[in-house]
Amino acid sequence: MESERDRQMEDKSTGVPDEAKQVEQAAALRPIAEPCVWTDRMLMALARGVKGGKWYSVIDKVWKPETLRRAFELVKQKGGAAGVDEQTIEDFERHHDANIERISRNIREETYEPKAVKRTWIPKPGGAEERPLGIPTIEDRVIQMACKIVLEPIFEKDFAEHSYGFRPKRSAKDALRHFDGLLQEGAVWVVDADIKSYFDEIPHRQLMERVSQRVSDGRMLELVETFLDQEVVDGDDRWRPDKGTPQGGVISPLLANIYLNPLDHHMAEQGYEMIRYADDFVVVCATEEEAKEALHVIETWVNGAELRLHPEKTKLVDASGNEGVHFLGYAFKNGVKVPREKAKKRFKEKIRAKTRRTEGHSLETVIEEVNEVTESWFEYFKHSCGPGLTSLDGWIRNRLRAILKQRAGKPGHPGPADYKRWPNSFFAKCGLSTMAGLRAAIHRSLF
Repeated sequence: MESERDRQMEDKSTGVPDEAKQVEQAAALRPIAEPCVWTDRMLMALARGVKGGKWYSVIDKVWKPETLRRAFELVKQKGGAAGVDEQTIEDFERHHDANIERISRNIREETYEPKAVKRTWIPKPGGAEERPLGIPTIEDRVIQMACKIVLEPIFEKDFAEHSYGFRPKRSAKDALRHFDGLLQEGAVWVVDADIKSYFDEIPHRQLMERVSQRVSDGRMLELVETFLDQEVVDGDDRWRPDKGTPQGGVISPLLANIYLNPLDHHMAEQGYEMIRYADDFVVVCATEEEAKEALHVIETWVNGAELRLHPEKTKLVDASGNEGVHFLGYAFKNGVKVPREKAKKRFKEKIRAKTRRTEGHSLETVIEEVNEVTESWFEYFKHSCGPGLTSLDGWIRNRLRAILKQRAGKPGHPGPADYKRWPNSFFAKCGLSTMAGLRAAIHRSLF
């Protein structure tokens, strides 16, 4: 239950006179706010603006069993591997009520201590580089999710319109539409910026200062700080980071957006058209000179925030030229948009993993798994121009023919006889999804 002190503090608003506007703002926040925490009265307080612009008592919302149960539901939906304690989601769920009660008590009595984060390395899309991924335990992920449920609406209210990454009801596609729209209007000079190792480099003190600008609950701030101070385990190595927030942590994307939010507003105040998706962002300008000035503004801000722009990935690009500009998997060049070569390479890597010649599954199972990859990839890249998508169909069928030829006891690559034995119509009857077929279905749905 909310305390009387909560009500007194949160109802002493700054007094925006337009009540209808406040109601409208509160209604707009409802889809991104979990009802287990965010009541209509609290959303109205958020829309009005609480006294001093800070929320004074929120930790009790975190330890509420209803919040923790909802947090576990969301963690379960996302799935993921076990942490250092090797407890799986299924293990946690087996003793669900007891675990929720214990976690609630530990937070309330201030005896909760997060376990170490297990670091693993995953390949970066389309390249040989790897990036670190931190895997907290299931229990820690539940508590982080509960914190996110409580904190996210407070900060969402202040986030900039041109920020799209890891935000509710927003996606990479929204960022791409915004970017494409600006290019279509004729502004073709682009600052293509990337912050080097952003999640690993965020300074803790400055980040907590930004969190405390909206939250004054000392116990809540301490809880968030414990996640930043979690020990990291990588093989035999163990250490406590003095900066960064681990990729893989539930609350990390929110904290990352909080830290870059001032940059978003600073660029808007300077009159620049910036579009940001996490640490990947572009600024669209009318002239090369304007782009140079924008890059200087970004460099100055980033350096002041104790971060670094990636020297190789940050550059000025003329999007109307043959080189084009890359953003969120797409290449924009010569007035059209197509999948980046790195994106196509990553797609092929996934298909290869499903279509090895020694694959022991039935053809039906192989096709089902291939379809999952193809349909997901098409859904993201369906707005591409030209034959960049449909050209992959023949390559996929050829890999399936190679499997069938191997099983028929005939080594080597598929030849003319194999194309006759297993024509395109054969795979269509087997239910193979193709880029051409998926695109045709879209066109049919328009009529």
